[in-house]
Amino acid sequence: METGIVMTVANLIRGILMLILGNEFIVSVIMKLIGIGAMIGVISFAAILFTYTERKVCAFIQVRLGPNRVGPRGLLQPIADMLKLMSKEDIIPYGVDRVVWALAPMVLFVPSALAYAFFPFDDGAIFADVNVGIFLLIAISSQSVLTFLMAGVASNSKYGMIGAMRAVATSLSYEAPMVFSLLGIVMITGSLRMSDIVAAQQNTVWFIVLQPIAFLIYLTTCFAETNRTPFDFVECESEIVAGAFTEYSGMRWALFFLAEYANLLSISVLTTTFFLGGWSGPILPGFVWFWLKTIFMLMIFLWIRWTFPRVRIDQMMSFGWKVLLPLALVNVLFTGVGIYINRFM
Repeated sequence: METGIVMTVANLIRGILMLILGNEFIVSVIMKLIGIGAMIGVISFAAILFTYTERKVCAFIQVRLGPNRVGPRGLLQPIADMLKLMSKEDIIPYGVDRVVWALAPMVLFVPSALAYAFFPFDDGAIFADVNVGIFLLIAISSQSVLTFLMAGVASNSKYGMIGAMRAVATSLSYEAPMVFSLLGIVMITGSLRMSDIVAAQQNTVWFIVLQPIAFLIYLTTCFAETNRTPFDFVECESEIVAGAFTEYSGMRWALFFLAEYANLLSISVLTTTFFLGGWSGPILPGFVWFWLKTIFMLMIFLWIRWTFPRVRIDQMMSFGWKVLLPLALVNVLFTGVGIYINRFM
């Protein structure tokens, strides 16, 4: 039943458009465009909001001031940053592969935005509720490593090349345990559909209780997925200047920046969906619960980033292959045993 407030509003808008236009096909196209516009709006607003929030969280943790001059309490600082990036000169370094170099930041943003089509924001409010939702999400998110490789190789820069190679190496180290950490959830629900995962947690307890080891593995790999401390090896300012982004400036660099925050929000949404019951919750509307849980996870990601130092890349890769992957496989084994035992109880 599509009973959420988001779907109620969507159905109301659809009904109004039907009265005005009277054509089901045209109305369906308009509704799809509205959905796409809403997703892009969420991503853009999140990037603006996160630049301010992250600076304030960082300032609080490290006993600093943070933005406090541009606008009341520095609230207009993200707008000033946006205007600065838009007005910066677009510098193209000598010797770059112009086509690949120019495509990289644009292509990076595509999988970051496309993933939002599979998020269940409320009861029935999901853009594409396909029966292989998790599989598609993993496939789409893994494409980001290709764009880092494009940016680094095409930049004609040793720092960009090193950053690109790091992206490829680390992606192999953390995406394998990430996939296996989610396999336990798929085994319990018996479905790859995102809405089914949320529905399964309504009938029992949240999967953070049933799959605590998977939650810790997934949370750890998320930091590597979003290139954030303590696993920000793609950029790593103190070692390789800015990694794969070194030769980019202005709005080209801003697209990398926007994709990073889009990934941060999507990882928080996925953690909410997989382990915290999604939009389910008492009394309050579903989308309110959904965003409360998502904001909670965002604060955890920001807190950890500004608390722990960066580890070495060899430490991270060793931890991924020797600790996280075996632990994820053991979790799958015990999940299977638990499901088998539960059938006879």
